[in-house]
Amino acid sequence: MQKSKPSQPEFQLSNDIDIPQEAFDWYDEYAHGLIDRREFLNRLAGLAVLGFSVTAISSALLPNYAQAEQVSFNDPDIVATYQKFASPQGHGEGQGYLVMPANIKHPAPVVLVIHENRGLNPYIKDVARRVAKQGFIAFAPDALYPVGGYPGNDDQGRAMQKDLDRAKIEADFIAAAEYLKAHPSGNGKLGAVGFCFGGYVVNMLAARIPDKLDAGVPFYGTPAAESLRDNVKGPLLLQFAELDTRVNATWPDYETTLKTNKVPYTAYVYDKVNHGFHNDSTARYAPKEAELAWERTMAFFEQTLNS
Repeated sequence: MQKSKPSQPEFQLSNDIDIPQEAFDWYDEYAHGLIDRREFLNRLAGLAVLGFSVTAISSALLPNYAQAEQVSFNDPDIVATYQKFASPQGHGEGQGYLVMPANIKHPAPVVLVIHENRGLNPYIKDVARRVAKQGFIAFAPDALYPVGGYPGNDDQGRAMQKDLDRAKIEADFIAAAEYLKAHPSGNGKLGAVGFCFGGYVVNMLAARIPDKLDAGVPFYGTPAAESLRDNVKGPLLLQFAELDTRVNATWPDYETTLKTNKVPYTAYVYDKVNHGFHNDSTARYAPKEAELAWERTMAFFEQTLNS
């Protein structure tokens, strides 16, 4: 795993009080269902005796999606629609956010954009638009479509996704990948990028459909089940956050398998940043590291999907 050391942004509130690392760790536990919201806020309350504002910290950590738009849905360089796809092994039918470059004059590579554990929120839709802005056809499925779609807030979305059959969700993403790879405007090359749960899905796709996935970029994602890992062919570009001990603990065994099987991969760890550092809607966002990781992602797709 290669170390990446751009200058480190500070995680600070508007009043210049640093957010304690414990708060980031507790938010990670909360966001991944290890503790509930009440426990998360109770733990933050313990910081009050140290002079921290619980309201300010929780507001900074919880997503503010008004900040998560780098490419407008009205951008003239893209055309965005919602498209359905068949998923006979999953929930029967899925839906996703398809973003096309506005002026495709030749077949273009396609990239599946995979959300976190809470459905297709505004941040992931914006990531899909960023991908299309670079000339790729982007498709971001919503795992929550069978139950009405992303509800507009992450707490409810997380609960909805947790209640769905995990095997059917994975089958829906496989169906979405196959739908996208066969898109009539595509060049037959399929890439996938995902974040958190979506990073796991990229690793799962690399193991379940290795002959169909031409390039995968998991951001802080855990590997597929151990019984499937020998199927991975790559190439992969894996992005990790140094402070993300939960996900990073799964990497050594996965890396051993990739090395043993001579799978082409590159892994980066970004110093002093937290899980979710690419998500620009919360205080976990690390702008310089996120930009570097994204530049590497786009260069990787250019290299692997256009050749």
